Amino acid sequence: MCLAALALDHSRRFPLVLAANRDEFFERSTARLGWWTRPGSDTEILSGRDLSAGGTWFGLTAAGRLGLLTNIRDPSRQDPQAPTRGAIIPDWLTTTASPDRFWVRTALTGHNGFNLIAADFARGDCWWLSSARASPTRLEGGVFALSNGHLDEPWPKVLRLKQQLSDAVLQATATATAAPGADALAQTLLNALTDTTLARDEELPSTGVSQELERMLSPAFIRTPDGRYGTRCSTVLITERMGRHLITQVYERSYPAGPGLALMRRATLKDWPPRYQTEPVLASDHRSRVSLGSVVSPVSDAALDEHDSGTDASAASPRVIQPRVRSLLKPARPRAPKG
Repeated sequence: MCLAALALDHSRRFPLVLAANRDEFFERSTARLGWWTRPGSDTEILSGRDLSAGGTWFGLTAAGRLGLLTNIRDPSRQDPQAPTRGAIIPDWLTTTASPDRFWVRTALTGHNGFNLIAADFARGDCWWLSSARASPTRLEGGVFALSNGHLDEPWPKVLRLKQQLSDAVLQATATATAAPGADALAQTLLNALTDTTLARDEELPSTGVSQELERMLSPAFIRTPDGRYGTRCSTVLITERMGRHLITQVYERSYPAGPGLALMRRATLKDWPPRYQTEPVLASDHRSRVSLGSVVSPVSDAALDEHDSGTDASAASPRVIQPRVRSLLKPARPRAPKG
């Protein structure tokens, strides 16, 4: 990927939304979105694939892992003999290592500069890993964006896509729940990803390439004058809460080098991502129920709860219950006070 924006637990109705573009040379052979396994692994990966160097730029697994990678643009530190960065995503998706252990191993492999969004929703975690930083950074709920610099670096296209995604999610959340949610939101985001607006020269980043090239790479959707390089595909992932279930749609639109129709692929995953595991707690059946409306979703909290049925409210016998999980990410552990 070369541009991506991500909303994590920003909306009750749409707890996970991602919009991203992959820019690459058109001569590089690519397989479109689909399920596949890498040699030596039984883990199925849903992603597109780079058939030239191997690997991928974005992918997920049924077990709840997700990975997204962007290159860091720094010609002064580019090693043509470095291993392909496309292997990092399959490595993350097929390991059981925690992000910190995975990072130690990956940092020693000699890749050129990269950013990695690494989520393990079964553990309730999402991390940003960067070859320019010494350790991973855990992401909390919110909206994030990145391109070929650091996370949330204020490049014009990064700021623009971040705002467009945030506005689109909030607008889709505010519509009636019966209205078509994911498809309408996906179309809005796909339109945003085809934005060809050039940044003004005074807004261009300085990454070590010429100003002419910086200008050429400044839109969300890129096409070089010679037609050899540009945006190859757009990917949108939307998780929608529907009653007690999460339904995730993955859309991939692939673009030709020249005139022609863009091709669309779509995958649907039910009950994905999985809810992270929580410790059971001891509680009494003698309790009152309070319904709280959500300010960011037209679905009330009560409608998202697992409703009890056939219980005697007067009984006071303790029982073990599983805590209700209403977010994709575990709450951050509070730091111990100093002193």
